[in-house]
Amino acid sequence: MSDHVYKKIELTGSSTISIEDAVEKAIAEAAKSLRCLRWFEVTETRGHIVDGKVEHWQVTVKIGFTLET
Repeated sequence: MSDHVYKKIELTGSSTISIEDAVEKAIAEAAKSLRCLRWFEVTETRGHIVDGKVEHWQVTVKIGFTLET
């Protein structure tokens, strides 16, 4: 295994469907402009309630990627 240096960014994805969908949207958006994505970590989960039901999810993730040399 070779040595790597990683950088982390923090993003918040949102979805009316699910927590998982919010995470996937954040990762997909990061993948548009970053290469070598390696891992993610969920740091916060929030939701918006309307009429006693979850209307919207917001999930904050840290996404790690390797730096290219």
